Amino acid sequence: MTATARSLTRRRLAFMAAAAFVVAGLAAGRPAEAAATSIPIIVKDTTSFYWQIVLAGARKAGKDLGVEVPELGAQSEADINGQISILENAVANKPAAIVIAPTQRAALGKPIDEAAASVKIIGIDSAADSKAFTSFLTTDNVQGGRIAADGLAEAIKAKYGTAEGEIALITHLPGVGSLDERAKGFKEELAAKYPGLKLVANKVSDGTANGGLNITTDLLTAFPNLRGIFASNLIQAQGAGQAVAENKAQDKVKLVGFDSDDKLVKFLKDGVIAALVVQDPFRMGYDGVKTALAASKGEKVEAFVDTGANLITQANINEPRSQELLNPKVK
Repeated sequence: MTATARSLTRRRLAFMAAAAFVVAGLAAGRPAEAAATSIPIIVKDTTSFYWQIVLAGARKAGKDLGVEVPELGAQSEADINGQISILENAVANKPAAIVIAPTQRAALGKPIDEAAASVKIIGIDSAADSKAFTSFLTTDNVQGGRIAADGLAEAIKAKYGTAEGEIALITHLPGVGSLDERAKGFKEELAAKYPGLKLVANKVSDGTANGGLNITTDLLTAFPNLRGIFASNLIQAQGAGQAVAENKAQDKVKLVGFDSDDKLVKFLKDGVIAALVVQDPFRMGYDGVKTALAASKGEKVEAFVDTGANLITQANINEPRSQELLNPKVK
């Protein structure tokens, strides 16, 4: 073969290889020159309003940063094994990094350790028994519990003249890091500042609004002198609010919830709920993806980021910051 023929053959082979690369890129639905960076976000429950806000923040970050953000999660916060399987599958797809809100502290510890051996893991919202997070973004839930105690004490004082009387705490599920921390902060604040408030019941629900409804109904019967309730997450606040409304107990029993949706905001406006402790889940999702991208590039990121919590009452519900938190852009 002549030198000219060999040169033509090399060019032809190079052209064929380039064409194959282009075809493969087009088949994958993206430009051939580079595969898109993928940062999946794994939440506890894709159906609840709170997690939809988190996902909306992550989605916006993906658009702003040019990153693919697969939205993953179980159908229920109680589906621990489902979240573990989702995490394992996500790692197998070799993403740039993973953002996860662990659904249970103890059970997710080892799976996160194992995942972090292959990819950067960014935690949001709830803790896990793992030291493998590259960064962790969350509400300071201990402080959130303190804010709830202050809000409940103020509501009881406004009604009865002093922050005294029997109160109760309702937790969504056992062993959830964020909820354990809220309960801790709530109890610490009571002990430090409100010795007249007596915690007579500390109930753990089954993870459903109906559970919160039944627990609250039973509390109203078992403790006729009950003056306050702290329901430590959105779903339990829904159930507790419904029980208070059905029993027309809102004038007597002051209820403080955690997080918000249209139902809880209506309860607040109607006086069924005295106050809501509201996080910033949109920021949690957005900054989670932003931090994950930075970590995947080897950039230095903060080990812990407090995304904040605010007490919203009838008195401040119409303030700009309150409206921003209560009415996030989900779509």
